[in-house]
Amino acid sequence: MPYFKSKTGNEALQLFYEDLGNDNPIIFISGWPLSHQMWEYQLTPLRELGFRCVAYDRRGFGRSDASLNSYDYDVLADDLKNLIDELNVENVTLVGFSMGGGEVVRYCSKYNCEKVNRIILVSSVVPYMLQTEDNPAGVLLEEFQQFDEQIREDRPAFLSAFAKHFYGVNFISHPVSSGILEWTNALAFPASQKAMLSCMQSFSQTDFRNELASVKVPALIIHGDSDKTVPIEATGEQAAKMIAGSLYKIYPGAPHGLFITHKDVLNRDIVSFVSSGTVNENDVLEEGYAVLPSNEPLIIRDGEQQA
Repeated sequence: MPYFKSKTGNEALQLFYEDLGNDNPIIFISGWPLSHQMWEYQLTPLRELGFRCVAYDRRGFGRSDASLNSYDYDVLADDLKNLIDELNVENVTLVGFSMGGGEVVRYCSKYNCEKVNRIILVSSVVPYMLQTEDNPAGVLLEEFQQFDEQIREDRPAFLSAFAKHFYGVNFISHPVSSGILEWTNALAFPASQKAMLSCMQSFSQTDFRNELASVKVPALIIHGDSDKTVPIEATGEQAAKMIAGSLYKIYPGAPHGLFITHKDVLNRDIVSFVSSGTVNENDVLEEGYAVLPSNEPLIIRDGEQQA
């Protein structure tokens, strides 16, 4: 299995990646606290359709080396650049889920979207997750502090509860099987505790609002309006307003982990956007999904047009 060397500062790490297919490269960036294997239900069908699908383990997660130093977004964006250089590819589509959306935006702001021709943000933390006076829809700092305490006290118990929240599982709703919950926990267990804690600080407290203007390539933003992990009001809705010319698609009823619960429509949207720069509006009319062209006060939902 392939590794690439990522040298940042005085540190060189071996990071694991999977490279499937030949043409139309798509690089998938995982969410916290999972490994690249979270993309299993995207990698196989898209590769079978002829796309080159690449996914890697963030430093400290999965099979990648753990750092004793930094996990800030500058370093994480450097890891992404080192992978792109290793692959020697052009016209890349970057797909960032949750925390991975931060790597996508920081890469574009730091490296001017070099070798990238479009991006997709899925349930992304961009532009700013933390609740502040000028970001009232964000998540309270105290909630992340509680996560920190729980991870330090009993990480397996935290992950078990977090997975249910991740997929919107409760007493009356079971959108995923117990097997998916167990699989999700298994993907998170190999992460180092330091990586989990440091990355949580990075994604919860990094403000990308001044960086979104650097995204000069076509962008698709996908978010579920039942996401209780990364609130759509502070993230997806704001990113759609700030990234000029972006396409914003809302999945009604979708939780944070929509790459599993809504995998079929997500896969269709990725294929459609990578192939044509848009999404299939038949999905909007037939399935109740909402599309909002950025900077235009028009929402298409259930066939109705609302100002």
